[in-house]
Order: sequence, then C-alpha cells, then structure tokens
Amino acid sequence: MLGCSGKRPPDLGLHAGRLRLCPSTPNCVSSEAGTRADQRVAPFPAPSGARDMGRLAGVVASWPRTTVVSDDGTYLHAESTSLIMRFVDDVEFRYDAKDRVIHVRSSSRLGKSDMGVNGKRIEGLRALWVAKP
Repeated sequence: MLGCSGKRPPDLGLHAGRLRLCPSTPNCVSSEAGTRADQRVAPFPAPSGARDMGRLAGVVASWPRTTVVSDDGTYLHAESTSLIMRFVDDVEFRYDAKDRVIHVRSSSRLGKSDMGVNGKRIEGLRALWVAKP
C-alpha cells in the first residue's frame, strides 16, 4: 500500500525562537499552542539542561515507526508514521534554557482530524521520558 506521507512542511523549525503554532484544525498538539485547550500539552521537564535533548533523541527514536530527521542539540525534528495508512506526522522539540523544559509540537501533515493520535503519542513519549531518567 502506498503511504499518505504528504510533503514535509517547509516552515518546520523555530520561528522567533519558538515552535510554530498549531493550525486551527484538531490534528496538532503543542506545549506552545496558545489558548486552545484541546491542543495544549505540557512541556517535558529538563532538569539536566541541554543534555536532556540527547536523552530525548533516544526516547523518540525508540518510538515505533519514528525516525529522527534532524537534531542540533537544541531542536529535534522526527517523523512518525501510522501503521495502517502510513500517514506521516511531524514531531518537534526545542530546549528552553530559561525555563529548563523541552517544548513539544506534534502535527499531522494531512487531514483535519487525527482522532487524538498526536496527543497520545506525546503522552506515550512522556511516559517513556519519565520512566527512563
């Protein structure tokens, strides 16, 4: 079966030092989402500072059907592919030195609804993050 990957959005990455805002559609979650409660997730704690980004890369790479695309030590982009339809979601993280947290954004490339998949992915990654200090 052919995948439904869509094209990688050209505007991924940091914008004025922050992750891009979620679109108005319910297929994105972010710790920097703004005022929409249905798109908001908490950032990951980073008590060890920027070193935690290296540990996070391993946690993200261990998630099923997920590949780290880029990692510069303060920003990480991964692609996560669904099992059946092969939809690709973009998962991004940025280290916030001031607040010692890692902000996160997970968004579907295609469609208007993700049936909660992005939020579940982030909470699953958070469980791994907490379980493997």
